[in-house]
Order: sequence, then C-alpha cells, then structure tokens
Amino acid sequence: MTEPVRAAVLHEVGAPARVQEVSLVPPAPGQVRVRIAAAGVCHSDLSLARGTLKIPALPAVLGHEGAGHVVEVGPDVTGLAPGDPVVLNWSPSCGRCWFCIHGEPYLCEHSEEATRRPYGELADGTPVYPSLSTGAFATETVVGARSCIPLPADLPMTQAALLGCAVLTGVGAVLNAARVRPGESVVVFGLGGVGLSALQGARLAGAEPVVAVDPAESRWELARALGASAVLPPGRELGRAVRKLTGGRGADVAVECVGRAETMRAAWSVTRRGGRAIVVGMGSPEDELRLNALEVPHFARTLAGCMYGSSDPAVDVPVLLEHVRAGRLDLAPLVTETVPLDGVEDAFAGLEARRGARTVVLPG
Repeated sequence: MTEPVRAAVLHEVGAPARVQEVSLVPPAPGQVRVRIAAAGVCHSDLSLARGTLKIPALPAVLGHEGAGHVVEVGPDVTGLAPGDPVVLNWSPSCGRCWFCIHGEPYLCEHSEEATRRPYGELADGTPVYPSLSTGAFATETVVGARSCIPLPADLPMTQAALLGCAVLTGVGAVLNAARVRPGESVVVFGLGGVGLSALQGARLAGAEPVVAVDPAESRWELARALGASAVLPPGRELGRAVRKLTGGRGADVAVECVGRAETMRAAWSVTRRGGRAIVVGMGSPEDELRLNALEVPHFARTLAGCMYGSSDPAVDVPVLLEHVRAGRLDLAPLVTETVPLDGVEDAFAGLEARRGARTVVLPG
C-alpha cells in the first residue's frame, strides 16, 4: 500500500459519508494513479448513498465524475504519463465483449468489474472499493488506463469534470440516443447538470423549439440562458402547453432526466404520435411505470432508455471539447457551487432540494 489519501467513504447505505484516510494499492499493469482536482456531485452518487441504486460492495469511496492529473502509471500503460490532465470515464469498456464489438460500449459486460475489487484499505486493514469504478471523492484514486481520457491543459478542472458524466450523458442522450434532427422540437425534463446539458445538446442539434420542464423556478433563468425557448412547470396543463408550442402535435422528442415514473410518464405523454421519449434518469426499481395496452400501438411512439448518453467516451469527449472551444457548448454556467471534500453531504442536500445545477467537490 502507498501513503494514505483522504476520501469520502460510505460505510453504510443511508448513513453519511465520512472523510477518512485510505491507503491505495500501487497501479497494477494497465492501471493509473490520478490526483483528483475536481469531482462533480451526480444524482447517481446520492442514489447509491441512499440505497435507491444498489452499491455492490462497502465500504466504498463515492464519486464518479472526476478530473485531475496522472501522478503514476503502472506497467504496460502507453499514451499516458505523469502530469497529463485527464477526465475519468466511470464506465470503461473492455473492447472485447459482444456489446463493445457491436458498437455499444456503454453497455459493456465488464465495465463494472472494478467496483467489486478492493483498491485500497482503511487504517485497520478493512478493504475499500471504488464506487462506480472511480472513487472520485478523494484526493487521489487508482483506475484502469481505459478510464482516463486526455484533456487540454487549459480547460478548468471544475468544468472538465462534468465531461465525465453530466455533459456526456445529457448531450449524448440528444445526439446519440434520440438522434435529434434540425427543426425538431425537444422537451427536456429536469434541469440539473444532465438536463441542462441535454438542453444544450438540443441546441447543438438545431432543435426548435427547445422546452425545459422543472418545478424549481430558481433554475429557469439558467435554462433560458443556455437556450431554452420556453420553461414550463410540471403539472396537469403541461401537455396542453407543449402542444401549443409544437403546432398542436406534441414534441418530436422528450428527454427525461429525473428518474421518476411520474416524469417518465409525462415525457411519454407530451410526445407526438410517432415521436421519441428518451429516459436518462435512473430511478428506483419499486417505482413502476404504467402504460396501457392501447396507447403503445395507437400513438406509435418510441420509449427508449439511455445509458451514459449512448456514448463512447474516448470518441465523444474529444467532440465535446471541440464544441467547447468553438463556443457552442458552455460548461461554466453548469457549475453553480464548489465545496471541499467534507462538503459532500451538503452537496447531497442541495440535490434533494433541487438547488443549482452542479456542485463540484474540490478534494485538495
């Protein structure tokens, strides 16, 4: 084991994460040690901490939307060197399984294997696991080299971190999963980091109008600044309001970024006949979505799930970086708060209160 690092460790589902010292294993063949400069707080982290999503092994270091600098490379690692800035890919594909070979690396059979392997230990020798393969709420982490995507040196790390999940997922849902075409109408449900990224993705695709839906009015101004044609509250009149904005038909595409059956149902319902409803939000398995046997064929809509923006991070992150450099994608407004490592629980409270867009942890 190496010198200990500081990390937000979850010992029990439903209990607060505690900042503790963790001694990491040295990088094995094909692995890299990264000093974390910034890590976004994603709703998936909250869902794992609270038990909405199952965490494979405990205790675990939370956080998966991270960016930082390589400090050490293990044997057989090429293309990365100490000092290189990188963003972490929390779902690294193997490149060999059926899904990877058939162009769906975001569904890789082996992407979660690192979450079940200890990558360090506490002072008493208790093994510690990296949540979602990354363990980004820490001063340093050890990940596979396939989890590291090179970054330009001049991109602020607080913004770069969001490329690892929120932006890749939101923009990817629009461009990769929904395949939005110029002139199509898009409705985005939920204006957190993923939803605001989906909104910008709709603008990149040339959608018109782009409608945002969120109950938190504090988020509406930011949504308009990032390109929303209209911002609406959820509720009984939502369908009528959307149809009024879309020639009476309903939206060509709806993107659900909340993770609740109620909003998934609303996304389906505001979509026109023959339209597409894309579900990005990860919800509870107990929260069931109901559709009747007539409406599915009658409306001829498509309801599709979207994992990690249906993306290949190694290919799509460089494309997103080009959009950032050209001014077509604005990352800075997505970061609405920064907190130190011991502020993770405060960030979770902000998520539950629908406060801001993205809180970023600065571990150092």
